[in-house]
Amino acid sequence: MNPNNEEVIRITFGLKLRQLRNEKGLSLFGLAKKTGLSKSYLNEIEKGKKYPKHDKILLLADALDATFDELVSSRLKGNLAPVADILNSGILKEIPLDFFGIEEQTAIDILAQAPAKFSAFLSTIFEISRMHNITRESFYLTALRAYQEAHLNYFPDLEEAAEQAAHRYGLDPEGKLTSKDLEEVLIEEFQYIIDYEQLETLGDLAGVRSVFTSGKRPKLYIGKNVSETQRTFILAKELAYATLKVNQRPKTFTWIHFSSFEEALNNFRASYFAGALMIPRKPLSQDLEKWLMKEKWDPSSLMKILKKYSDSAETFFQRMTNILPGSFELEDLFFLRFENRSGSPHFHLTKEMHLDRYHEPHGTMGHEHYCRRWISLEVLQDPTGYFNQEDLSLAAQVSHFENNNEQYLVLAAANRDPFRENRSRSVCIGIAINKKSSRKVGFLKDPAIEKREVGVTCERCGISDCQVRAAQPVLLERMEREKRILEKVNGLS
Repeated sequence: MNPNNEEVIRITFGLKLRQLRNEKGLSLFGLAKKTGLSKSYLNEIEKGKKYPKHDKILLLADALDATFDELVSSRLKGNLAPVADILNSGILKEIPLDFFGIEEQTAIDILAQAPAKFSAFLSTIFEISRMHNITRESFYLTALRAYQEAHLNYFPDLEEAAEQAAHRYGLDPEGKLTSKDLEEVLIEEFQYIIDYEQLETLGDLAGVRSVFTSGKRPKLYIGKNVSETQRTFILAKELAYATLKVNQRPKTFTWIHFSSFEEALNNFRASYFAGALMIPRKPLSQDLEKWLMKEKWDPSSLMKILKKYSDSAETFFQRMTNILPGSFELEDLFFLRFENRSGSPHFHLTKEMHLDRYHEPHGTMGHEHYCRRWISLEVLQDPTGYFNQEDLSLAAQVSHFENNNEQYLVLAAANRDPFRENRSRSVCIGIAINKKSSRKVGFLKDPAIEKREVGVTCERCGISDCQVRAAQPVLLERMEREKRILEKVNGLS
């Protein structure tokens, strides 16, 4: 019997005991008097934390007019029947409840009190998951993103761990890390074997950037065609796993499969550590502070800061999503990544994160067309129309959303996709314009930054004079028609 089965048996027995006790109209105190067992002990049994011995089960069966076999059976009866199916399915183990401050026992208590409704609710969620082909990995990543957002994507413990590692292994906190720096640490301090040749000879593995194997000595295979920036990031993640003493982890980069939420979480923590090691918090915060306080929008200075720390706009912008909340208290922001195939009119939102609340714009279901007025799409369509250097374009916009009257300062960067031919990608950070950002960002009122009224998708947008609309506002028109119908229905006497 594995530990999971033992836990299910304890929980099932506890639920059954509480059900029988309630049917007999007994309190815990009353059952304690009838059996001679302590109230606290009975409470532990009902919560699934303890399983009674044979003689105590006989006492409980006698007090509740039940048989021994009835009490120890794995079946639940009546309205608790659906609970057994859920417990045995392992669904509650798939959901990382503890990361959101929810104890498993609390979920079980809710489940026990309204089993039919809760079972229907869970069934609905998983049916939706099946309809939209949401995989286990997608579920884990969605939960992980919610975890990041709940912590404003800033983790002081990982910042400190990266700073300590840089000091311990003599890595220059002001300089740009190289793969050789990290290679030396992994080999000398953690006895790694690092192989740059073999992946290309292993068929399907030729397309994987790195593979880790454990043994007498840990071994890291890295593809020979991986760029210096990618190689440095892979090695920085590996140093994170070694330094943080992580065992549950994906074996490949990029990941192919997560067997548990713990693996997904550790993958994120290693990535965060790598980002903090490659782009140190203190010097970046100092550089960004000087830049943010400029009275004029200065893309050339931002480009210099970006190039100082990274060759990847996405890595730099992702790091900014840690630093802006952590060092500048700019917590009201979003991060988006778009991808586009050369010559295609379609834009795909492939990554998003919202801090402090759910912002516009955001991902939508179906095949709606994202607003072509967004600077992150404009710079992707015509990168040469903005500040450009070495195939990287930077742009800024004050976006005013017509549907909710909110405004954001949006900083965007676009370049060719380094991993796929004939593809481009843009990343952007949107900072909500409010009293705090008005104090922290000196160039907010610079007239050089274009101010535009924008929507979310063309199908939901009410901007009547849009010259770049990709689709008619069919969903907006339908919602408005339904609203008029309801108003007329409610007006009938």
